[in-house]
Amino acid sequence: MGDKKKAKNSQLVIRINDTERERFVSLCDELDTSAAREVRRFIRDFIAEHETPNQR
Repeated sequence: MGDKKKAKNSQLVIRINDTERERFVSLCDELDTSAAREVRRFIRDFIAEHETPNQR
């Protein structure tokens, strides 16, 4: 079971205006994905792009 995904045990609270949130959630629905999944993907991509190898 070494392939187990890491547990999601933390939350990040952000403030976003209602219009942007609704547009984002609506687009995620249209693309058959979830807002949470896309935010997690953004965070992983951002870390990979900006983190230096000795920070890993």
